[in-house]
Amino acid sequence: MTIAAVRTHRLSAPLHTPFVTALRRTTTVETLVVEIVDADGRSGYGEAPQVWQVTGASVAGSEACVRDLLGPTLTGRDADDLVARCTEVQRAVVGNEAAKAAVDVALHDLAARRLGVPLVRLLGGTGLRVPTDVTLAAGDAVDLAAAARQRREEGFGVLKMKVGTDAAGDLERVRAVRAAVGPDVRIRLDANQGWTPREAVRVIRGVEDAGLDVELVEQPVARWDLDGLAWVSDRVEVPILADESVFGVRDLVEVIRRRAADMVNVKLAKCGGLHPARTLLDLAAAHGLGTIVGSMMESQVGIGAAASLVAAYRTTAVSDLDAAWWLAWSPVRGGLRYDGATVVLPDAPGLGVTSVTEVKMQTRN
Repeated sequence: MTIAAVRTHRLSAPLHTPFVTALRRTTTVETLVVEIVDADGRSGYGEAPQVWQVTGASVAGSEACVRDLLGPTLTGRDADDLVARCTEVQRAVVGNEAAKAAVDVALHDLAARRLGVPLVRLLGGTGLRVPTDVTLAAGDAVDLAAAARQRREEGFGVLKMKVGTDAAGDLERVRAVRAAVGPDVRIRLDANQGWTPREAVRVIRGVEDAGLDVELVEQPVARWDLDGLAWVSDRVEVPILADESVFGVRDLVEVIRRRAADMVNVKLAKCGGLHPARTLLDLAAAHGLGTIVGSMMESQVGIGAAASLVAAYRTTAVSDLDAAWWLAWSPVRGGLRYDGATVVLPDAPGLGVTSVTEVKMQTRN
């Protein structure tokens, strides 16, 4: 069955709460959904989120890559030869991981729809319910504590605090959140590259000495500073999770070689889709690294693919799949839903997405 068309849809949707990290502040999701249509008229969907400060990807750039290169590469080709098509996508262009991820996921979604099974079944799993953490956007101690209490009341048992905007005050922020939620809620920290190595060790040791029971610390230092990442890992007890430092296999191999981190965060928009993501998860497991699957600020399309991967492959810690939870309304029809701290995948072919709503983009992230 041949691929008849590859289409793109620019989407923009507001968040119910501003999303603030050490790298950026945004109030919207700006993203590109790729639609691959077969000769029978079936559509598969994938997503390329715009995240200038992490991947460097823009909606315009991803759309150009799909329109001018990836789409023509696939049109007229056999949609059922999934591995070959995904391999062609990876080899077609340097970089452009978000665009490649969108096309890769759309190919997988289409393949699952053609078989009449949920995407998770295509990936080798059966479960449709996946736990997630929820992010606490960067802010002062009072606001973070209030947000933490609210998230706990909504049923979230794993909170990811955004820190790294002010190393001097981060310990007090963690202390305030722990006091607000009590001992039974897991807390993890994400500095988004915001600390120097010395700041990271100082803050993390402070957290340890205070007995604040932090589960892990994500990307404490600049993504390129693997020596600094390893230096921090060697000097603290809390597990260190590499995120921005690992886009693809070569990055992960270097982290493993240097023993720079204890865990890795695999994201489809960083590595280029489900096909390379499975390689990263297998490689991490083979070398004893812990894993989670994460997300950018994405819609139900991208999160549905990531959650399907987790449901099939599992991770060693609760994954970070809350991005679509932040949306004030959904720009797609169908797809996943949230039940408290659980992502519920639809028992429908593929991702279960039936249509997308194109919205004129109003802001830039």
